[in-house]
Amino acid sequence: MEYIFPLFSIVFINMLLSGDNALLIALASRRLPPEQQKTAILWGGAGAIGLRLVFVFVAARLLKLPYLQLLGGFLLLWIAIKLISGDRDEVKSVEASHDLWGAVKTIILADVVMSLDNVIAIAGVARGNYFLLALGLAISIPVIIWGSRLILHLMERWPVIITLGGAFLGYVGGEMAVADDKMLPILEAYPILNYGMPALFALLVLIVNFMMQKRSKQPLR
Repeated sequence: MEYIFPLFSIVFINMLLSGDNALLIALASRRLPPEQQKTAILWGGAGAIGLRLVFVFVAARLLKLPYLQLLGGFLLLWIAIKLISGDRDEVKSVEASHDLWGAVKTIILADVVMSLDNVIAIAGVARGNYFLLALGLAISIPVIIWGSRLILHLMERWPVIITLGGAFLGYVGGEMAVADDKMLPILEAYPILNYGMPALFALLVLIVNFMMQKRSKQPLR
C-alpha cells in the first residue's frame, strides 16, 4: 500500500507534463501519409522513451548529491508555474517533416529537449526506488503515446486539471527540497517545515495562477 500513492504520482505527473510532448508528436508527423504517421509515432516514441528512461535513472542518482534535491525542489516550483502559464512556444516551433525518418528524428530530439521538467519531477517522486520508477513509466508512457489526443482534450476541456496538477507539482517540489540531507539541521530546529514547505510551494502555485487569471481579465488600456 505504501507504494500506491508514489506510483500514482509518477503516472499522473508523467501524463500531466507530457501534454506538450504528445502535441509535438502530432505536429512532427502531420505531413506524412497516414500509414507512415503510425510508424513515425511508434519509432519516434520508442526512441524518446529509451532516452527518457536513461535520463530519469541518471537524475535519480544525481539527486542523492548534496543540495541537488533542494535545487530540484525549487526547479519543480518553477516548472509548476510554467505549466499553469500554458506557454507552448517550444511546441509551436516544431517543424513537420516530409519523410518518415526525419519525423522520427524530430520527435526524439524535441522530446529530449522538452523532457527536463518530466525527468526531474518523476525522479523526485521516486526517491531512489528504481523499481517504482520503471513501473510508473511503463504504465504511463504507452498511454501518452496512444492517448495523446485524449490527454490534450481533457486538459483543454477541464483546465482545473492543469491548475490542480500544478499545485501538486509544487507540493512535490517542496517535499523534494526538505528531503535534501543538508536541510536536516534546519528541519530539526523547525520541524513544521516538513509539512509547511510543501504546502507553501503548492500555495504559491495557486496564488500565481490566481494572479495570472485576474490579470488576463483586466481590460486593455
